[in-house]
Amino acid sequence: MYSHARKACTTEPENGYFLRRKETTDGPKVLIVEDHDDSRDMLRTLMEMWGCRVVEARNGVEAVESAQRELPALILMDGSLPLLDGITATRLIREDPLLRDVLIVALNGWGTSSFNTEALSAGCNDCFEKPIDFERLRRYLIPLFEPASQSATTIEEERPRLALGPDLQPLSLNAELH
Repeated sequence: MYSHARKACTTEPENGYFLRRKETTDGPKVLIVEDHDDSRDMLRTLMEMWGCRVVEARNGVEAVESAQRELPALILMDGSLPLLDGITATRLIREDPLLRDVLIVALNGWGTSSFNTEALSAGCNDCFEKPIDFERLRRYLIPLFEPASQSATTIEEERPRLALGPDLQPLSLNAELH
């Protein structure tokens, strides 16, 4: 029996670059940025079950590098990350012209509205509180399975754009922003 609470931690080697890439489908590419192994594994399993190709990063530095290299259709970005937090990583990702339109969903483990506000200001399209509402997440993925949305390999390719209603809920992808 433990006398103190245990914090979830990563079991991956700290000295090696971490990137797990599994491309077994033709589905949209999703970058999962999460420092806790169990959460990352759960999200990877779910995304693969839904037919997505998955790329993983366990800290903010790897998130930025992976996003630039892999050009995902969707990034699930944890807020609390080692080396570089999710808010700062999002800002850096948004500076890249190839990644300005990628969908980024912040994962808020604290449940605070101030984090949500900061994440949206940094360039996230939406914020999900943990535990994640899987049906809500699935609504983001469905439009990404359209052929024009699956690949982000060229600058000319049109990327999905998210239009948010007054309650910050998605109206539709590829909608004109007024």
